[in-house]
Amino acid sequence: MSTIITSVDRHSPAERAGITPGEQLLTINGHQIIDVLDYRFYGYDTDCCLELREPSGAQRTVSLRKPEGRDLGLNFDTVLMDEMRSCANHCIFCFVDQMPPGMRKTLYFKDDDSRLSFLQGNYITLTNMKEKDIERIVRMQLAPINISIQTTNPDLRCKMLHNRFAGEKLKYMKMLYDGHVEMNGQIVCCKGVNDGPELERSIRDLAEYLPFLRSVSVVPAGITKYRGGLFPIGLYTKEEAGEIIDLIESFQ
Repeated sequence: MSTIITSVDRHSPAERAGITPGEQLLTINGHQIIDVLDYRFYGYDTDCCLELREPSGAQRTVSLRKPEGRDLGLNFDTVLMDEMRSCANHCIFCFVDQMPPGMRKTLYFKDDDSRLSFLQGNYITLTNMKEKDIERIVRMQLAPINISIQTTNPDLRCKMLHNRFAGEKLKYMKMLYDGHVEMNGQIVCCKGVNDGPELERSIRDLAEYLPFLRSVSVVPAGITKYRGGLFPIGLYTKEEAGEIIDLIESFQ
């Protein structure tokens, strides 16, 4: 966690309040600031009381007033103000595992961070989340949350993601639904694995989350020549792809 302020925007509410780089942001209106979501959520109000720790270790409190929704003007070492959460799965279709060698390091990092789902539209599997994470999303009404579903069959989802918790984590979709949090879903179709009757089951199950499940995209698994030693995934023929499209359209 790094809530140490690296810079302050010129003419911002924070600059006018006398906040300087090097200070650490501890709380806003009494709420502990852990990451960017806390910073944006609790810093949204017109009246903000910030608790800061100076480089010397002394603590001070700064109160400021600004237009509702305007950013305080503080910048931190990273966008998330925290470490990015990595993926705990080994999906049979993972595109990162199929990357060619010699690319830049960031292309090999598998992220699975709910904060990036809200901020940047990334898709998440829910497998590295806990109930408190879902409760936070509901409390803050962060939406939409984009979810890599793959299948609603718990056992099959465990196999596809190579994660024994993958099936039970689907319960978090119900928590989001009950909390009126809008979602988008995605199913990566792997030939002979989660298509056919399994895909039909998934679509029927996901209909229960309407209207808060705004969309479900169904896409074929992307395959590169760098799949040595990985799960064998076949390519769909034009006819097979057409059958999947017909199945999806039959639900409209």
